[in-house]
Amino acid sequence: MGRASKREEIAEAAFRQFHARGFNATGINDITKAAGVPKGSFYNHFSSKEESALEALSRYAETLRFDLLATPDLPPLERLRAHFEYLSRDTVDNGFVRGCLVGNFGAEIADHSEEIRVAAKQGFDAWAHRLGAVLAEAQAAGDLDGSLNTETIALFILSAWEGTLIAARVDKSSAPVDAFFELVFERILR
Repeated sequence: MGRASKREEIAEAAFRQFHARGFNATGINDITKAAGVPKGSFYNHFSSKEESALEALSRYAETLRFDLLATPDLPPLERLRAHFEYLSRDTVDNGFVRGCLVGNFGAEIADHSEEIRVAAKQGFDAWAHRLGAVLAEAQAAGDLDGSLNTETIALFILSAWEGTLIAARVDKSSAPVDAFFELVFERILR
């Protein structure tokens, strides 16, 4: 009888370690220890730390609650706000220590790994596209100025959010998050 695959445990441990500690501060020993498996098990499932980081990015996307952007019984701008409220609660509840894995990887290793840079860009592009679609719905509903370019606004909001996460981590407070909501939802999208 063959051994059970430990891929899921290793992939989940890698995701948690990368999100908590970053790429460079996370070693394969950290991942296998967190997964409760021998170091050799890592290489049975991943050819490199970089490959496991790509899997972590995929797993991270599943945690972002994009479903909140598509809730059919809420107006578009309320859905957009609900999405960012969820993300802000996660940031505050985790003590301002994790940030966004895509942004973290983008800042930490995108200059050193083309594969991770491309994956991070694809993640940001897909996220901005989702935000843009919600903003276009808001325009169609008459809730957002029709002269605004929704793709540009979506990119700005996503960039502002990433900066907000960095500032919140540095400040160890929700003040940057509060400023994000005030400016984006009470000024720009009003």
